[in-house]
Amino acid sequence: MNSPLPAPLVRLGSLKSLEDFQSVCASLGIEIPAEPITVEPSPVSSPADITVNGKRPGNRIVIHPMEGWDGTTTGGVTDEMRRRWQRFGESGAKMICGAEAMAVRPDGRANPNQLIINSDNKAGLHELVGILKKAHSERYGTTDDLVIGFQLTHSGRFCRPNEKTRFEPRVAFRHPILDPRFKVTSDAQMFTDDEIEELIRDFVRAARIAHEVGADFLDIKHCHGYLLHEFLGAHTRPGKYGGSFENRTRVLREIVEGIRADGNPIDFGVRLSLFDKIPYRPDPTRAHPGKLGPGIPEDSSTCTPYRYGFGVNPDNPDEIDLTETHRFVTLCGELGIKVLNTTAGSPYYTPHLQRPASFPPSDGYQPAYDPLIDVARQIHSVRAVKSRAPRELYVIGSGYTYLQEFLPQVASAIVRNGWADAIGLGRAVLSYPSMLADAIAGKPVEKKFICRTFSECTTAPRNGLISGCYPLDKFYTQRPEFAQLKEIKKKLGA
Repeated sequence: MNSPLPAPLVRLGSLKSLEDFQSVCASLGIEIPAEPITVEPSPVSSPADITVNGKRPGNRIVIHPMEGWDGTTTGGVTDEMRRRWQRFGESGAKMICGAEAMAVRPDGRANPNQLIINSDNKAGLHELVGILKKAHSERYGTTDDLVIGFQLTHSGRFCRPNEKTRFEPRVAFRHPILDPRFKVTSDAQMFTDDEIEELIRDFVRAARIAHEVGADFLDIKHCHGYLLHEFLGAHTRPGKYGGSFENRTRVLREIVEGIRADGNPIDFGVRLSLFDKIPYRPDPTRAHPGKLGPGIPEDSSTCTPYRYGFGVNPDNPDEIDLTETHRFVTLCGELGIKVLNTTAGSPYYTPHLQRPASFPPSDGYQPAYDPLIDVARQIHSVRAVKSRAPRELYVIGSGYTYLQEFLPQVASAIVRNGWADAIGLGRAVLSYPSMLADAIAGKPVEKKFICRTFSECTTAPRNGLISGCYPLDKFYTQRPEFAQLKEIKKKLGA
């Protein structure tokens, strides 16, 4: 007989007051700061204490980069993408920290419809920047305090550049747990040092295009298990890009040096997974009909000490260790990187760390405990990093979507307390782009558009459908993919 699933979660939408929310946090033994929005003015509305490309962001609201599954097969722009960038412009956020994950070359895409930053798509990228700025100017009067970044990436282990269902991974090192999951079967799938040097030149070429089409800064992606993040955990890799901390951070240093040597004055940011854990999987002994089991860590008995991650305790890989995270953040300051956009884990093997949610994506697992615990974990990890980061580094917090109605109150308290410089939002803006801007301006929040972490924005693309908020955005509920997604979830028990 199957064991029972964890106790039902507290639905935050059912809570009546901030006091109720704080009581729930206390019952879980966690600290999540919050303050009434009636405390004026909200520190989230204050201008940022950073200048990027000569501009000072007009508030502390940031939109995270998200991976689109709705471009052309040549990595170009589509109407769905244009609409998304318009909504980003209307959101009220004064920093767009990547907007869209852009592959620096075709074989580095996580899906066959991901945006590619190359000369063929240059006009489309320029158009997207124009759409975003026009929408922002029409609603807020100016773009002088709007800062736009482009996130540059190679998807590494998670590449699916040609077919939505076929992985074509290229990796930094062999991983005893992830290799079988993502079809890594040969050392030939590892990048050679010469291939990495060519990839660095791809980043330099992409950076030039970003500057020419109007980006204010680059987000050099080091998160979520994608290639450059994987290099941070390449302890077992031989040669100049593996082993020591200096070698494992060489790719970032050489990208920055290459862009500067190219005469490109663009500013820099990094999105970093601050910590990780050993990969998780659903517990098959606790699965119920139509339900995935709760997440449990993979057996690490054959791979401890764990030499395959970053921000993880090698002697107990289900524990966080920020020692090297602090070293990396210090390095960012030394390299002149201005923006540190934080996150955690990976959506592919530790989604509960990266995006706490009530409902799992189709390739995930049920929450084994209240997701607020993982929200608090990110908040306090960012606080620890911020406390030791170089003063000139602008630290953006993450993982707030699960807070739902209480996101504005928590955001205000975090910025006021100095636990982060800004509040980063991802999937929450797909359903309700201006939620945080509305709340801190004293406008009524429309509850019907608040993201409830149904994870359909992930389940849909994981199963070959275009990305978007299917439950709450009528643009998607009226599409034929909406019915297809329902059937997919029913079959998979997600």
